[in-house]
Amino acid sequence: MASNTVFFCKECGYESSKWLGKCPGCNSWNTLVEEKVSKTKSPNKKLGTTFNNSSEVKKLHEIEINESLRIDTGYTELNRVLGGGIVEGSLILIGGEPGIGKSTLVMQVCNNISSNLKLLYVSGEESDTQVKLRADRLKVNSKNILFLNETNISVIEEKIEEEKPKFCVIDSIQTLFDPEISSVAGSVSQVKEVTGRLMYLAKTCGITIIIVGHVTKDGVIAGPRILEHMVDTVLYIEGERFLSHRIVRSVKNRFGSTNEIGIFDMQDVGMVEVKNMSEIFLSENTNNLPGSSIIATIEGNSTIVLEVQALTSTSYYNNPRRVANGIDLNRLYMILAVLEKRCKINLGNYDVYVNVIGGIRIDEPAIDLGIAMAICSSAKNIPIDQHTVFIGEIGLTGEVRQINNPEKRIKEIEKLGYKKVYLNKKQANKLNKELKELNIEIIGIDKIDEAISHIIR
Repeated sequence: MASNTVFFCKECGYESSKWLGKCPGCNSWNTLVEEKVSKTKSPNKKLGTTFNNSSEVKKLHEIEINESLRIDTGYTELNRVLGGGIVEGSLILIGGEPGIGKSTLVMQVCNNISSNLKLLYVSGEESDTQVKLRADRLKVNSKNILFLNETNISVIEEKIEEEKPKFCVIDSIQTLFDPEISSVAGSVSQVKEVTGRLMYLAKTCGITIIIVGHVTKDGVIAGPRILEHMVDTVLYIEGERFLSHRIVRSVKNRFGSTNEIGIFDMQDVGMVEVKNMSEIFLSENTNNLPGSSIIATIEGNSTIVLEVQALTSTSYYNNPRRVANGIDLNRLYMILAVLEKRCKINLGNYDVYVNVIGGIRIDEPAIDLGIAMAICSSAKNIPIDQHTVFIGEIGLTGEVRQINNPEKRIKEIEKLGYKKVYLNKKQANKLNKELKELNIEIIGIDKIDEAISHIIR
């Protein structure tokens, strides 16, 4: 068995016979690592003949799509993120920090779908006793769940051929290895080879496979970036260490939208889905204090009402601090520049801190107006009415620009009991005619200084 040394890029999987400072594939610096590899055998072709799956050329318009091709996970939130459920024969990658709840959520999904499907749970990190303890805690007692404690991909393929499950879980991909490759488990070459063989299993045998993956300190899934390109769907589980809620976000989905998020609450009984997202992101403080404003953002098909808090304090340093939690720092710089130039609010001698309540990150420009109003409220030490919501993008000239889906946002805002909403004047005039039945005052503004004069007198 011949072996040689190859350099792999950790970001894109580019292969080179010698070390390079800059990867030609993705232009990243210092990402090539040296590994010893050996010529491997091809995937087990026998598996393709075991299942009823023939390779035939078909006319695209004659292919029939059956709704049963999607598997219900038992969670409305997760189904929406996946685009309506898990597609049969797909390869799904779930990533997240240690302890975030990856194995917990996967185990609960296994319990929900195992009533009608034969399922194989493969663990390379935990023993059968450890997995059983988690299953008992989550009240998982299905008789259709099979367990295998193995890290050799060749043995896993043989067991799948014997048991013929329709659903398989791999926890985790970094622990699996191919004995034909001399590098250690979790290396670039091992992860690429093992994922390729799992993809072959999923596509040729019609098995739905969920892969659990670790993340690096930068928050991306460990291993080569090509790992994300090989799978059909990539889900990230996000959440703050000291908060109980978890956000399931789709960053790649060949069978649905990548704009959806699902909210879960981590409890003693496992992951519990949250139906009303706005409840966990609004502050419980009923006191009307300066530096707080309410915004409404769109995540996929869901409207989330959030609270933004801002604090301005006199700076005793030459360079005042600018801290942004939950929003882009460059966006905060732009909003501060507009407030100083267009609204004559001097913030050059103040430290400015902005925080989105709940630990969620928002990149939508429609929250600009709410951020600006929270900063002005703190700078002037004047509170904003807690029944008022702000939605609008701020331009460099100080204008309040139009946003998408204003009707959907306002209906959600009104349902939560808010009385006023500020947005672009043209959209406000249109919505006042279309949404007359709603018990909410829709106020239109052209410039940000108009909103300041209305609220902060």
